[in-house]
Amino acid sequence: MINDWHLVYTKPRQESRAALNLSKQGFEVYLPMRHKEVLRQNTVDRVEEPLFKRYLFVRFDEKSSPWHKIRNSLGVSDLVRFGNVLAKIPEEIIVALKTFEAPIPEIFAKGEVLKVVDGPFKDLEVIYQLKDGNQRAIVLIEMLNKTQNIKIDFKSLKKL
Repeated sequence: MINDWHLVYTKPRQESRAALNLSKQGFEVYLPMRHKEVLRQNTVDRVEEPLFKRYLFVRFDEKSSPWHKIRNSLGVSDLVRFGNVLAKIPEEIIVALKTFEAPIPEIFAKGEVLKVVDGPFKDLEVIYQLKDGNQRAIVLIEMLNKTQNIKIDFKSLKKL
């Protein structure tokens, strides 16, 4: 019995649902995820989203497994094929994806020049230093020939 990794095409934004349903049916499923920070309203949220939108990997033997169940699972659109041949993914790619752990990228990088879009410092350029909780950032601003650290809301900053 040869269990190969195959590529499954899911319905829009239903990768997790498809992965859960396939796992419940006994299939080995891998849905690579990425983590990132996003600015929503006035707070920074950490979110997790699929690395490959609308795709996930499933391991099964195409000769003996009931892979027709995959196509009929909730969240699944179809199996990826080339003609009548199912797409196979080499084990090395799956192993590389599983070992790859990217740190969560921050919205702004330390030292990045930003513009203040509202408030008393509107239209000034500042240099991002670090986060101060989920709603504020510490930035460097030059005033009266002196550099000062100030705290400012994330919603008041934008990239140049």
